Amino acid sequence: MHYLQDNWMMVMVFISSGLMLLWSFFGNKMRGIKEVDTVAALQLINHKEALVLDVREKNEYDAGHILNAKLIPLGKLNERVGELEKFRERPIVVMCRSGQRSSMATAQLGKQGFAQAFNLEGGVVAWQKANLPLEK
Repeated sequence: MHYLQDNWMMVMVFISSGLMLLWSFFGNKMRGIKEVDTVAALQLINHKEALVLDVREKNEYDAGHILNAKLIPLGKLNERVGELEKFRERPIVVMCRSGQRSSMATAQLGKQGFAQAFNLEGGVVAWQKANLPLEK
């Protein structure tokens, strides 16, 4: 007990980092965001005709993107959501570089009634690690 009192700042850092780690694992699930890994994303794309929505910036997209991905940067998503209306009943795989921006976009789409919006876990980084192709 004396150790905890003498090192209270270190204990607080330990608790905070543990909570952040838990949030990274369970935060999206708690927020109602559906996630898919690269294998599940490929199945949705190839067998369910899912739209791939890339929410990165144009320069990131131009450096390499998934074949036939539609680019709508996250900052423009609310004003351009009408472009996705014809995909409302189809799965949409939302991706960015690492999965952070795409999780925000997936949440936005879910709030607007897109029930089959899925966040690609790990984004383009995970896609590349799985040795899957990108188009330039």
